[in-house]
Amino acid sequence: MCHSPSGAETEIDQLLAKKFNTLNLNPVQDLAGNIFVFIEGKDTTRSIAITAHKDEIGGIVTKIRADGKIEIGKLGGSFPWVYGEGVVDLLGDKKVLSGILSFGSRHISHQSPQKAQQDEKPLLWQNAWVETKRPKSELLNCGIRPGTRIVVGKHRKIPYRMGNHIASYTLDNKASLAILLELAEKLIQPAVNVYLVASAKEEVGGIGAQYFTQQHNIDSLIALEICPIAPEYPIESDRIPVLLSQDGYGLYDEELNLAIMDAGRRCAIDLQFAVLSEFGSDGSISMKSGHVPRASCLSFPTENTHGYEIANFEAIQNCAKVLIAFCQPDG
Repeated sequence: MCHSPSGAETEIDQLLAKKFNTLNLNPVQDLAGNIFVFIEGKDTTRSIAITAHKDEIGGIVTKIRADGKIEIGKLGGSFPWVYGEGVVDLLGDKKVLSGILSFGSRHISHQSPQKAQQDEKPLLWQNAWVETKRPKSELLNCGIRPGTRIVVGKHRKIPYRMGNHIASYTLDNKASLAILLELAEKLIQPAVNVYLVASAKEEVGGIGAQYFTQQHNIDSLIALEICPIAPEYPIESDRIPVLLSQDGYGLYDEELNLAIMDAGRRCAIDLQFAVLSEFGSDGSISMKSGHVPRASCLSFPTENTHGYEIANFEAIQNCAKVLIAFCQPDG
């Protein structure tokens, strides 16, 4: 439920710090905004990082019109038609205000520019606006300005349970954070040092993970992510986690993938493999930048990625089980 658009992640930061502190893990927040904890391993000469990004996609204010209507740009891989017309929250510097993401009336002629969106063209951010019904001066006094982040209204984020599935906006980062917190609770004495990293600004270029891996000597990085369910990808079951072999940023490390597969076998969890195109993770971005020698991405199959996402609880739970077996091979 916490708002956490890229670069304005304070609300989720406070919750994560509280949960890590409850586990007596002494969380640290670095200059890039990452929140991480350190768990010492039996072999203190080697370290791995497991990341789950804490930021979500959304919109960003580009202009406030004189009548209080707000023009928007994209923040991360967001599309206005995914959210539909409805309440959005504007995270002002002084106050959070709500408005209505608007696309214009339907009962119109070709004299209205919105007519093209009904028949001919995709709906883009430049065709949408946020209606606030407030004067520009009031918006400015609340700290609403170019650069203010816009996210789907909080009441629209309430998760919906569908049997053994969960559906909601922002499962992309929130379900991965749940896995990270499970690891924080269950990892006692891993084989090597483990950093559990809630990474910042992943959706806008993996900024947090790149900073973290530049500052720490990490042998391997495992990113927790969603895996899109789509006809072009060989996802055979939404209950089985997926290891990525390649994405839009490059190859993942085969040796590390095989070690994660072996950990899955030890806890009787098979894994699927996929090669994705329009995708990137903390792992592939950090490996491409030369900050880590090896990286993998363990993911749970998800429908409607970057939209109203649907994921299987068992797949989410199995990601945690596999990583616990990987980090603590002796049980």
